[in-house]
Amino acid sequence: MSSLYIVIPAYNESANIERTIDQWYPVVVRHNDEGKSRLVIINDGSKDHTYQLLQKCAASRPLLIPLDKPNGGHGPTVLYGYRYAIQNHADYIFQTDSDGQTNPDEFEPFWNQRGRYDAVIGTRSVRGDGKSRKFVENVVCFLLRMIFGVKVSDANAPYRLMKTDLVAKYIGKLPEDFNIPNIMFTTYFVHYKEKVKFIDITFKPRQGGTNSINVKKIVKIGWKAVKDFYKLKKEL
Repeated sequence: MSSLYIVIPAYNESANIERTIDQWYPVVVRHNDEGKSRLVIINDGSKDHTYQLLQKCAASRPLLIPLDKPNGGHGPTVLYGYRYAIQNHADYIFQTDSDGQTNPDEFEPFWNQRGRYDAVIGTRSVRGDGKSRKFVENVVCFLLRMIFGVKVSDANAPYRLMKTDLVAKYIGKLPEDFNIPNIMFTTYFVHYKEKVKFIDITFKPRQGGTNSINVKKIVKIGWKAVKDFYKLKKEL
């Protein structure tokens, strides 16, 4: 048996969070290694009632761990969750988001590959969140190929199962406030020829609430990412 920590960041997701818990909590229950698996949802300083709803749901769900931290953005919150899983000796980390765009019914093929691969990462061949997001992902993958020599079709999908030891191996390379850690984890895994597999997933439109990442933020994060990529390239 292997313990599983599902890590989900959440910011202003009061419209989605209970549905997210209802969808993903059964996955943790199904893969509960002697009570050691957890659904870890990190509230990133939400201004709505996300954290209060998390606490309410946790009262009747012993495997649900609601964490609360000051607002820092999606990437740093993902890293916060990864570090929590590492500190608590999880065997596997699975990361997804709280906006209802991913499908828990697609988890089992990922879990079934864990004996063959150290990381199994989703690929969004068809995206339900609009052409602009697909364009951004294409630009990211182009930059990764140009800067790191890494060829992938989707570096940032929030649907990934990873051995905790593998995450621990590379997490120290990234600052705690790094905005796009999953992109760099994908890059490291491919660059260093870790055992990684990519599997197509469905990706629906956001199921409720408002996306906190707008075009202005994407451009800002993008410019910083280019600088970070060149800096991290020197450290390979």
